[in-house]
Amino acid sequence: MTVRRVKPGTTVKTFVTPDSIRGRNDGGRYNSPFRQRRLFVLANVGGFFVQLVCLDLEGVLVPEIWIEFANRTGIPELRRTTRDEPDYDKLMSYRLDLLKRHKLGLPDIQKVIAEMGPMSGAKAFLDALRRDFQVIILSDTFYEFAMPLMAQLGFPTLFCHKLEADAAGFLVNYRLRMPNQKQESVRRFKELEFKVIAAGDSYNDTAMLGEAHAGILFHPPQNVIDEFPQFPVTMNYVELRAAIDAAAATL
Repeated sequence: MTVRRVKPGTTVKTFVTPDSIRGRNDGGRYNSPFRQRRLFVLANVGGFFVQLVCLDLEGVLVPEIWIEFANRTGIPELRRTTRDEPDYDKLMSYRLDLLKRHKLGLPDIQKVIAEMGPMSGAKAFLDALRRDFQVIILSDTFYEFAMPLMAQLGFPTLFCHKLEADAAGFLVNYRLRMPNQKQESVRRFKELEFKVIAAGDSYNDTAMLGEAHAGILFHPPQNVIDEFPQFPVTMNYVELRAAIDAAAATL
């Protein structure tokens, strides 16, 4: 990434276009405007602002893992969510006990999750977004669950939580990276002078969206739309990309 120094307060928008990379052996990758690399740099008294996109994982790029896992294993009790049990510690203890009772160890779980795959169009959307922006996935899932899906998405950067397994491979505990980690991550990125655009699909993403310079809802349930009218609503990846680009143009 090339950064040009400019006078404080000046706005710089640098576009690398097919004309400016003529002669590069790019195999035609830059023929589409949607794939042109764009670097937005904002200068102010403190230095430079680079735009960062933070995405939720489940419901945005991959299916809701617990619900899909319940469907695929035929264990309906695993569909239980924080809507049914608001105490997250009780909910996770319940889930871990269910998995052990059904003799599902971590390798078994990862195999089922790998078969889920990302949502249709997710990888193409993410690949194009990563060519134009710095992108970080902020999720309340666990690395041990997410890694099979991250492999299929090209291993984007992921901030989430961690599970612990015993010697037999059964899950025995979970460790949260920190409370409210989505919102707190965005807050720290802002302190590092990033301009943050965030997108998520559910109620538990709204604190992150509110903390970001620009928040966007992606295919949310109607109750979230009604309760948070301040966030633009997108229903597919084309609309989401357009909303990200529109937000970027104003920051």
